[in-house]
Amino acid sequence: MKAIGLADARKLANEIMYKVAQGADPAAERRAERSADTFEELAVRYRKYSERKNKSWRQADKLVTRYLLPKWAKLPAAGITRADVKPLIAAIEAPILANQILASASAVFAWAIKQDVAGLTVNPCHGVERHATKSRERILSDNEVSLFWNAFGAAGLEGIALKAILLCGQRPGEIASMRTEHIEANWWSMPGELVPALDWPGTKNGMSHRVWLPAPVQQIISDMGTTGRVFADVSNDQMSKAMRKICTALGVARCTPHDLRRSHGSTVTALGFGRPAMDRIQNHRSNTVTDVYDRYSYNVEDQRIMESTAGRIRQLAEGGPQNVLAFKQAKPIDFTGNRA
Repeated sequence: MKAIGLADARKLANEIMYKVAQGADPAAERRAERSADTFEELAVRYRKYSERKNKSWRQADKLVTRYLLPKWAKLPAAGITRADVKPLIAAIEAPILANQILASASAVFAWAIKQDVAGLTVNPCHGVERHATKSRERILSDNEVSLFWNAFGAAGLEGIALKAILLCGQRPGEIASMRTEHIEANWWSMPGELVPALDWPGTKNGMSHRVWLPAPVQQIISDMGTTGRVFADVSNDQMSKAMRKICTALGVARCTPHDLRRSHGSTVTALGFGRPAMDRIQNHRSNTVTDVYDRYSYNVEDQRIMESTAGRIRQLAEGGPQNVLAFKQAKPIDFTGNRA
């Protein structure tokens, strides 16, 4: 807020007192101005707020822009009711997408109410029934690993990023935002918090995470020959679109980038390393204090697990013997395309 001088403050106070003397109500006028907000204006104001507070604001903002603004942009926000929300959500055929759109709309209205914006006292999304969804446990079968691997090879930069997800099991959004500044001696250290200067979104659960990059991923990074963002032109949405095209071309059941992460985790446990090791490597939140303090005490074991898992995936993808580099210390990448 811009500071004003004493003389200007007195002038402003006199103007307000004069309006009051003439029967005006400045506070009511301000409320009236807020109540005149259209949903589009409200969405813009919420975007400015959420991009500072919410690491996943881009995804929600895209849903608002694509599905809500075409219908509600010019409507007074205070005039939108449950009767407007219900048919809009019902028209979305994909249950998960419909629920995400409803949640995004609800977040905008909830924020407006807390800020006393737009004369809103009731969230019109409350009471709108969410679509029933089924828990998805999709993982690649052994035969599918080879099919998808070959398809990734023909899918450009998105395909390379999808290979990296399958090989190291980290979240798609984190792979898309991978930066060389966070890689040292082949260990990828992901800050839990947002780093705006590096366009790093932070981890999903807000916990910093350190993971060994197995030899095939090291080779991918080396071949990219980039500094800064490794997959500079790849987004989570682009990888999802690539997966949909690949599934259609292969004639297989729907599979998402997150299912590749799930397939990696399944491989970890199938190799006998156990669920705790999988949770640790994939940065699943744990409620145990011991896990927080011990997270970085498994270096040798985690390196062996990551190399063994990547070796098994490569074996399924390309055939031949499993390439396990359990305790071989690889040379760090200097991000000029060479080994240090």
